[in-house]
Amino acid sequence: MIDLLVVALAFGAIFVVELPDKTFIATLVMSTKMRPLFVWIGVALAFLVQTGVAVGVGKAASFLPEQLIHTVAALMFVIGAIILFREARSADEDEPGQEDEYAAKATAQGFRVIVTSFLVLFAAEWGDLSQLLTISLVAKYDDPVSVFIGAWGALLAVSGLAVIVGRLLLQRVRLAVLHYVGATVCVLMALLTVWEMTR
Repeated sequence: MIDLLVVALAFGAIFVVELPDKTFIATLVMSTKMRPLFVWIGVALAFLVQTGVAVGVGKAASFLPEQLIHTVAALMFVIGAIILFREARSADEDEPGQEDEYAAKATAQGFRVIVTSFLVLFAAEWGDLSQLLTISLVAKYDDPVSVFIGAWGALLAVSGLAVIVGRLLLQRVRLAVLHYVGATVCVLMALLTVWEMTR
């Protein structure tokens, strides 16, 4: 049975962590150079595979002792917060370089747009913070279906935002601010995990 609270937690955590990520920039740039709908389809398929793998690993980890799972999950959230806080300092300066890097890859036409988008995101996401958090959430809540729905939904929403309003969003909100918001959510998730351990 699907737990809507777990879906919402997974969606919220992954959404704010992924919004300032290189994935957003890659999707944004590719959608300005190639057909946006095809870019989004390719990115969505890459996220489907990545999320499926993360959920599988998280399910395997859920067989570990509960105290260990909660400790590792809290640690992952803290590490995520530290990474996002550190990246926030240089995020605004690094963005143009990231855009140039992905623009060079965005030259496909037709069906090849889907394949190119899939490959670019598939390669970029391995071991990414959102994938690690998905693993932690599955291990912590032992609800792979709910976490999968929330995590994949968040990734689809972020990539959809990048395709539709990405450029406008980056003009209005600094990338560093998005990093700080993501880091704050990671800290809150770590605190929630520690509180659940002590109940």
